[in-house]
Amino acid sequence: MKGRTKRKAPELVLKEGKPTAVILDIDEYQEMLERLEDVEDLRMLEEMRKKPLKFRKLEDFLKEYQTSV
Repeated sequence: MKGRTKRKAPELVLKEGKPTAVILDIDEYQEMLERLEDVEDLRMLEEMRKKPLKFRKLEDFLKEYQTSV
C-alpha cells in the first residue's frame, strides 16, 4: 500500500462567481472512480439476484463460449 501523504484540498474553479469545476488530487480522483465502480457493481448484483437462477449443462456452456484461438 502506498504511504499516506497529506492530500491537498479540492480547488473550486469559478465562472462569474459560480462553481463550475473542481481540481482534485489524482489519487483522490482515482479513489472516487473506484468507489463509483464498486457501487455500480453492487447495483448490478442486486438486479441479478432478483432474477431466477438458470442452470445448464457444462457441455452446452462450453459449446457457446468456445474461443476462436
